[in-house]
Amino acid sequence: MPGLQSQVHLKSLLSEYFQDLKSPLAWCTSAGPVEILRALGFRVYFPENHGALLGATRTANDYISVAQKAGYGTEVCSYLTADIGAWIKKETPLQKAYGMAAVPKPDLIVYNTNQCREVAEWFNYFGREFQCPVVGIHPPRHLEAIRVSDLDIVVKQFQNLIALGEKIIGHSLDPNALATVVGNSRIGSELWGDVLRTAMNHPSPLSFFDGCILMAPIVVLRGTEACNDFYLQTLTELRQLNSDGIPAVQDETVRLFWDGMPIWGRLRTLSEFFAERNTCIVASTYCNSWILDDLDADQPLESMAYAYTKMFINLGENAKVEYLKNMAKMYDIKGMIFHDSKTCFNNSNNRFGLPQRLRNETGVETLTIDGDLNDLRFYSDGQTRTKLETFIEQFIT
Repeated sequence: MPGLQSQVHLKSLLSEYFQDLKSPLAWCTSAGPVEILRALGFRVYFPENHGALLGATRTANDYISVAQKAGYGTEVCSYLTADIGAWIKKETPLQKAYGMAAVPKPDLIVYNTNQCREVAEWFNYFGREFQCPVVGIHPPRHLEAIRVSDLDIVVKQFQNLIALGEKIIGHSLDPNALATVVGNSRIGSELWGDVLRTAMNHPSPLSFFDGCILMAPIVVLRGTEACNDFYLQTLTELRQLNSDGIPAVQDETVRLFWDGMPIWGRLRTLSEFFAERNTCIVASTYCNSWILDDLDADQPLESMAYAYTKMFINLGENAKVEYLKNMAKMYDIKGMIFHDSKTCFNNSNNRFGLPQRLRNETGVETLTIDGDLNDLRFYSDGQTRTKLETFIEQFIT
């Protein structure tokens, strides 16, 4: 992607965010109820962001084996094992990036199993380490349709979280504050969706790899005006690129879709690989997961329950197929790459025949590649390159 001023701004924005992580502080999963925590007055830290940073800096494999020696399995989430291993070694890439000697100490830890169950084991580990209260949100999983009774379960769990949060923070939740934060999250989610939808243009001004970088604010600053301002700036710049016909990939010829987790330690390598072949990955399930445009300031808890339960990773197989069919049409996709992430069973959507079913129903070609979000021992550069080259060639010849 051509250089954006918003990318320059992102560095200072994230620096300000990390420098502000002071007590009262809550830890939260990336798709957890951050709106409640912010409305209560907590600053919020996201361990999954730290896990991705360990992967992107290619230091994760220095720590995964440390966690495995402590009893964690070889195919346990490599965000979890990298993060716990780094904690055991008392090391963090936050030191070099932001001058932080360690991850910030939590007053409350909150997780949501809408993306995977392993966050429960991960966050409870740190609950024991910090002797800190831990609250889990457990929505119904693998839903083809979301019923009112499903939402009632989640709303009740939100209410229990609020009650504990009020005790820790020392005051009651202000309904107006919650409405404001939820409203900001809705705006930020809509703007993030608009950013991603600029890739519907031919040629696209951004790729999946660009989105993996630009998505940081919708994760760690969701619900804040700073997040919304960032995406307003980004959207303005991307629309100008569209207007000027400036692409993310020169001479874009092939348009593909990425399903599943990024391979954080190979973002740059893969981005360059596709660009050299005039191929743009224009959309993904991963980046689109944070388009939470069902949030409603007038019904904060109910809409949060719906938005966080409706996430792609939490859907049933039939709903996933319909979602992917719609994405293929919207973005004019010729092929879909499914990443079988060996330590992320929950977000590897190739294991129950979904790619074949999608191909049979739409004619969109599919390819599955082996790898992992963080553990590069599961990834082969040579084999992946060969499979991708063969896959791309069918759309050119």
